[in-house]
Amino acid sequence: MRRKIPSTSALSAFEAAARHSSFTEAANELALTQSAICRQIGGLEEFLGVKLFRRTRRGVLLTEAGEVYHRQVTQRLDDVERDTLDLMARQGRGGRLDLAVVPTFGTRWLIPRLADFSKRHPDITINLSSRTRPFLFDDTRIDAAIYAGDGNWPGATTTCLMQEALIPVCSPALIAPRRQLTPQELAQLPLLQQSTRPYAWRQWFESVGHLPGNELAGPSYELFFMSLEAAAVGLGVALVPEYDLGSDIDSGRLITPIHHVCPSDRAYYLAYPEHKAESPTLKLFKTWLVEETRDLGAASPPAASGRGRGGGAVARRG
Repeated sequence: MRRKIPSTSALSAFEAAARHSSFTEAANELALTQSAICRQIGGLEEFLGVKLFRRTRRGVLLTEAGEVYHRQVTQRLDDVERDTLDLMARQGRGGRLDLAVVPTFGTRWLIPRLADFSKRHPDITINLSSRTRPFLFDDTRIDAAIYAGDGNWPGATTTCLMQEALIPVCSPALIAPRRQLTPQELAQLPLLQQSTRPYAWRQWFESVGHLPGNELAGPSYELFFMSLEAAAVGLGVALVPEYDLGSDIDSGRLITPIHHVCPSDRAYYLAYPEHKAESPTLKLFKTWLVEETRDLGAASPPAASGRGRGGGAVARRG
């Protein structure tokens, strides 16, 4: 059956005219005449059986249906352009993996290690985008994702990489000249809260046997790297994953006022659609990623998730 797809010329003319709200500007951009743009869009409207533009004194405006179609067409044209440029750049060699990752993990843990993956697999390109929560893979171009959670991602296969373990950090100036504190002394300082981990401080204090009563109070930040920066400038004590620390401890920018690590109720997982499981590119990346986290002592998933144990634990969800 023949596909019901308009010509790319008509779609390009429509996208440009919609973006500029002008047939004239679209013609200039595409090196066509205004009448050619009008014919392309007229043919597209006839093909669709829907009016996409309405004329006003100031030019042309999208109809309601046109606005929806414009968003959809723009995304598809962007995808085609990206795929084309990628193929031209690689000349048909190697592969590409579009990976979504939670921002701090991607910036402070994954990116510093990607040079090793690139050396091993120079023909594979890893593209990163930021996502903080699970999403529907079918609605995106994403091949896989690394996220913090309990391993429950509907329609995806998840592999546990490592459990999240939280440790307090602060600027050395905040507690100078001291370098170490008791839990009671720590509780007197501003406690920087993580909006994605609202009970993290309570769990940490419970794990040291001291619940001060103010553990839920303090300024809140959405991302761990925000908490790290806030701690570094002396705004308070942040409770962050051990992997977040990077060179901050070695450089003396941050210190750990109490050397007590508390496992959180989350772990870091690699998630991907079940139909991508046999992708050669994804297999290579997954193997490398599991090796990297195993070297760091990847832990079992949080007990609350009810998953299997070990860095290679896999859970399928339909």
